[in-house]
Amino acid sequence: MGSLDTNPISLSAFPDDKAVFKPLNPEDVRAYLHKAVDFISDYYTNIESMPVLPNVKPGYLQDELSASPTSEAMLVTLVAARDATLRRSGSIGVSLLPRLAVYAADQTHSTFFKACRLAGFDPANIRSIPTGPETNYGLDPAMLLKVMQADVDTGLVPTYVCVTVGTTSSNAVDPVGAIADIAALFNAWVHVDAAYAGSACICPEFRHYLDGVEHVDSISMSPHKWLLTCLDCTCLYVRDAHRLSDSLETNPEYLKNDATESGEVTDLKDMQVGVGRRFRGLKLWMVMRTYGTAKLQEHIRSDVAMAKMFEDFVRGDNRFEVVVPRNFALVCFRIKPSGAMTEEDADEANRVLMENLNKTGKAYLAHTVVGDKFVLRFAIGSSLQEERHVRSAWDLIKKTANSIMAGSYFVL
Repeated sequence: MGSLDTNPISLSAFPDDKAVFKPLNPEDVRAYLHKAVDFISDYYTNIESMPVLPNVKPGYLQDELSASPTSEAMLVTLVAARDATLRRSGSIGVSLLPRLAVYAADQTHSTFFKACRLAGFDPANIRSIPTGPETNYGLDPAMLLKVMQADVDTGLVPTYVCVTVGTTSSNAVDPVGAIADIAALFNAWVHVDAAYAGSACICPEFRHYLDGVEHVDSISMSPHKWLLTCLDCTCLYVRDAHRLSDSLETNPEYLKNDATESGEVTDLKDMQVGVGRRFRGLKLWMVMRTYGTAKLQEHIRSDVAMAKMFEDFVRGDNRFEVVVPRNFALVCFRIKPSGAMTEEDADEANRVLMENLNKTGKAYLAHTVVGDKFVLRFAIGSSLQEERHVRSAWDLIKKTANSIMAGSYFVL
C-alpha cells in the first residue's frame, strides 16, 4: 500500500509519548549487506583454513543470546553470527488407525485437514466442529466434549485436538486451557496452532490468550508471519520430545556421532520426517539479535494500534460492519445490508468492492466466509506499513464503495 496518497485525519493511533516502531534504515541495510557479502566471500576463500570438525560444546549458542535481548547494531549481529558460524563450521557441503478420531474447529487452518489425511486418518473420523458468533468463532469446549463423548460411545478413540490461537480466516481464539481439560478426559494429544498470533505473546498484554498452555502437548508459532523473519521459519515446542523422536528416529551407522550418543543434544533428524534440514534458526536468531525484545514488542504493538484505528474507522461508518471482534492486527469487515439490500446482495457488493479495490494496484484485500457471510480482511503486518497507509486505504475503500453503488438500487 506504499503507493497510496496521504490524506491525514486528525485521529491518531499513537499517543505522543509512545514509541513508534521503525524498520531498519535503508542505508544501514546497504552497508550491512556489503558486510555480509564480504563475510561469505572471505569464508569461501579461506575455507581450507577452517577446521573440518567444530570445536564447540553443545549449548554454546545459549551464551550468544540473552533471555531478553536488547537491540544491537546489525554490524554487531553480523560479527556475532560470523564468529558463531566459524566456531561451529566444518566443510559445508497400523491396525488401530481406522478407529482414531481427530478434532478441530471449522475455523482451523486447512492444513490441519490435509495433514490428517496424509497421516492416514480416515476422513470420516476428522471432526470439523461448527463455531458461531456466540463464541466469536472460537471452539466451544462444551461442544467439543459432546462430540468426543459421542465418538467414544460408538467405539472411536479420540486421539488429537488442534487448538488455534488466531485463526487465519478471522483471527478467532480457541480457549486453550478449557479445551486441554476436555482432551485430558480422553487422553488425547493437544496441539496449539499459534502460527500467526503466537508472535504477539512476546507482549505481556497478549499472553492471556495462551492461558492453560502448560497443559498442552505441543505448540507451534511461525516468526515468518509476524516477527520480521523471512519465509520459512516455524518454531515447534513439544512437552515430551521423546514421544516425537521415538516415532521419527533413524539411526544408521553413518549418522552416529558422539554428541547424539551422549544425549547432550537433540538430534533434529529425529524430530522430522526428513533427515537433512536448512538452518532456519539462523534467520530468527539474527532478527532477535538485531531488534531485541523491546523493538519487537514495538513492532507488534504498532501493528495492533493501526488495526484498531482501522477498526474504529469501520465502526464509525454506518454503511459497514465489523463481523468478528478484532483480537490482533486483522480486521474482518463488510458492507452490511441496508434498505432493499439482502444478504446475498451484500455478499455481491463486497465481492465487487474487493475486486475493484484490488484492481487499483494501491491496496489489496483478501476475503473469507464467516457465518455464511462474504467478509473482507484488512491485515496489518508489513514492517514498512505506516499510519498514513492505513488512512489512505480507508479513504480508497470508501471511495470505491461509493463508485460501485452509483446508479444502483442499493442504498449505502
